[in-house]
Amino acid sequence: MSDAVDACWHVVQTQVNGEARAAQNLLRQGYGIYLPRYLKRRCHARKIDFVAKPLFPRYMFVAIDSAVQRWRSIQSTQGVSHLVCNGDEPAVVPSRVVGALKAREDDRGFIRLETTPAFAPGDKVRVRAGAFMDSAGLFDGMGDHDRVAILLDLLGRKVRVHLDADLVAAA
Repeated sequence: MSDAVDACWHVVQTQVNGEARAAQNLLRQGYGIYLPRYLKRRCHARKIDFVAKPLFPRYMFVAIDSAVQRWRSIQSTQGVSHLVCNGDEPAVVPSRVVGALKAREDDRGFIRLETTPAFAPGDKVRVRAGAFMDSAGLFDGMGDHDRVAILLDLLGRKVRVHLDADLVAAA
């Protein structure tokens, strides 16, 4: 992404699953774009893998130098639904917002999401899905591979269970 010194960041809403097509067409027209992505953990058929997903589905940032670029052409770009506006003018995103997102990227260009849960040992939690769905327990700590350890009350005693961190929420 190369953006001009005088360019301001704006937000484009894309068509459903149209981020890649919109990015390609905006780049071809000479606009700078930024599409923040992260690696989403996907479980399917007992196999876990990671796929690249947009951080803000259907939205991306576009750098427009209003002195030399006509922003109205963005509205008819393939893959773009519309440019987000305040009234008749495109809404400006402070460059520090885009800078903060870029600062969280890893060496492959993916946004690093917070992986540690916001629980302290002893906090009440609830299991959101899986075999223990809707079970209440106590947060006991972090296990291996982004898994949390919780204590569930099963058959009259506390049992330590390791679950994926995204399956546990505050109770």
